[in-house]
Amino acid sequence: MLHIRRLSKSFREGELTHSVLASVTASIGAGQIVAITGRSGSGKSTLLNLVSGIERPDTGTVQIDDTEVSALAEPARTLYRRRHVGFIYQFFNLIPTLNALENVRLVLELNGVYGAAAEQRSRAALAEVGLAARAASAVDRLSGGEQQRVAIARAIVHAPALLLADEPTGNLDEATAREVVPVLLSLARARAATLLIVTHDADLAARADRRLELRGGELHELAPVCAAAP
Repeated sequence: MLHIRRLSKSFREGELTHSVLASVTASIGAGQIVAITGRSGSGKSTLLNLVSGIERPDTGTVQIDDTEVSALAEPARTLYRRRHVGFIYQFFNLIPTLNALENVRLVLELNGVYGAAAEQRSRAALAEVGLAARAASAVDRLSGGEQQRVAIARAIVHAPALLLADEPTGNLDEATAREVVPVLLSLARARAATLLIVTHDADLAARADRRLELRGGELHELAPVCAAAP
């Protein structure tokens, strides 16, 4: 379970204070897939950063299961993210000097899993996203869709309870997005992982279990889309 209670966050811009989030509150059940929409600059990425503990809120709390992430100090928040959260980014954030397998395996090594165990789990994750044959490929030789699939494999390889995706289709063309989205959603559902997706992609948002819109610094529940794909 993810509980977000009365989160607020502001940033200084010169002499001015810019309020991004005012009083964000939401409860998200384990295994739910939730799309977070809203205008550019509404604070969607900031919200993901607060949920994961990359940033701390000015006020309010973030609790994941029994852990109040927002109350943790560094490096405890970093360790928590590393073990329990998986990230998928718009621009993939792969390490260009590592091949596909090495990018995935790095997450396990940071969590203390090495050798044959890390190799086996990393190859299995790449196979799940349909890239078993590209394990040794340099990431700059992969297409955008393939790079995002590597990023998905990297996000799920350590079996996190929470997946955060920030505009996962934003750097993909429409046809490629249609191929990548089912991979992401099916893997999240297969693992019963909670998945928060920040997106401007209406088709992707329609596939989520819930849609939340960030507006005026607060989250608003939107009605389900009856025609949403499974």
